[in-house]
Amino acid sequence: MKIWQGFVVLFWCCLWMVGMPPAEALDQNLEQAVLEIIEQHPEVILKSLANYQQQQQEQQKQAQTAAIAQVPFQLEHIIRTSPSLGGVHQAKVTLIEFADFECPFCIQAHRSLKQFLAQHPEVALIYKHFPLTDIHPESLPAAKAVWAAGQQGHFWPFHDALFERQPNLADPLYLAIATRLKLNLDQFNRDRHSEAATQAIAQDMQLANNLKIEGTPSFLALTSQTVELISGADFQALTKIVNRVTP
Repeated sequence: MKIWQGFVVLFWCCLWMVGMPPAEALDQNLEQAVLEIIEQHPEVILKSLANYQQQQQEQQKQAQTAAIAQVPFQLEHIIRTSPSLGGVHQAKVTLIEFADFECPFCIQAHRSLKQFLAQHPEVALIYKHFPLTDIHPESLPAAKAVWAAGQQGHFWPFHDALFERQPNLADPLYLAIATRLKLNLDQFNRDRHSEAATQAIAQDMQLANNLKIEGTPSFLALTSQTVELISGADFQALTKIVNRVTP
């Protein structure tokens, strides 16, 4: 098929997708020619769509790579605004975890992550909220609850309690954990329903979106020379990164 015919097909498809009747933009003869081309060569549309999707994926990958490369320069800000474990400035590997308290994969990974950190004191952890609210309706309230606990110095105990919970995520569980940790309940309730909680979690989510992170758990592993994105709880990949920078 000639190149101009391919452009005609794409033009007709664009008009069709935006709801503009082809007859308003094309005369009947050209419209008939387009229809005949589509009937005779439907593979052109599929190929064009496949090329478009590939281009989009390549652009997204390039944008993700560029965003990940900027993370080391943002690390001081990330440290200031997020809870951490271990000496971030002394660590040979810094992990930035993006997690969701309602995500079953995060729940499964929690115990393994604790063991991994215990076995590798040269690794520091920074936690980032990434509640997948479209599929986990309670993930945002849970994130706000643990953020509120952090305002009283109990982020990590609350964090662990949520991941190790038995009941489902809900207000009674948040209050029970807060009571067990002897938090000031008035402050806890005020903080978790505050605009500050909403903004703090939104900032974490914006970072995840900028990095094109699509699922949880996900980790950014930073060393003095590299930044790598690990999708899922791939502790073998994380161990290889640690082994590269330790004698």
